[in-house]
Amino acid sequence: MLKALLFDLDGTLADTDPIHRAIWRDVLRPYGYDVDEAFYQQHISGRLNENIVKDLLPQLYPDQEPQFSADKEARFRELAGDQLRPVAGLMPLLTWGQRQLLAMAVVTNAPRANAEFMLQTLALTDTFHPVILAGELPLGKPDPLPYQEALRQLNLRPEEAVVFEDSASGIRSAVGAGIPTVGLATTHPPDKLYAVGATLVVPDFTDERLQQFGLLLEG
Repeated sequence: MLKALLFDLDGTLADTDPIHRAIWRDVLRPYGYDVDEAFYQQHISGRLNENIVKDLLPQLYPDQEPQFSADKEARFRELAGDQLRPVAGLMPLLTWGQRQLLAMAVVTNAPRANAEFMLQTLALTDTFHPVILAGELPLGKPDPLPYQEALRQLNLRPEEAVVFEDSASGIRSAVGAGIPTVGLATTHPPDKLYAVGATLVVPDFTDERLQQFGLLLEG
């Protein structure tokens, strides 16, 4: 029996990747990187900033890494305020979930300031409990721990939840935790999301195939 809907944040609740990609292109250009779509998907999408910076900028001193990430995310919040829009069909799905008395949680690799900013901007601050911040756990996505922690806090078995994720990293995390996972093809092509274990891949939350999970059957 379905008891919870678990959502990633960036690319799942709102399509933020174009904003993030543009900022990463700007901040990495001085270091010799050309952040095109392929580079972004391979090295950045779905990963913790901490790991991105360590991999791409080993020349930074350890005490410089947190400030680099903080500056990048501050720029995101400056630019995203008037650009954030929920992915199509999200709000009806959330309303349906509330009517069904389903638990709804966010599980994200985003830093706390971004998560709070996005949920407030989308008027969803009171919708999700808990909000699991992978960066504040010992391991982030693609490790299963963030989704395992969500299950622990909600006192649920994996089969009692459905996850919505847009990145390969996030899908690996959710699948590793044993949770049925729907891929959102907002940032990656469907074949890449199926390849890492998505049960179903849809363009957005209006897709009628979501009914196979018992979602939105009551309209």
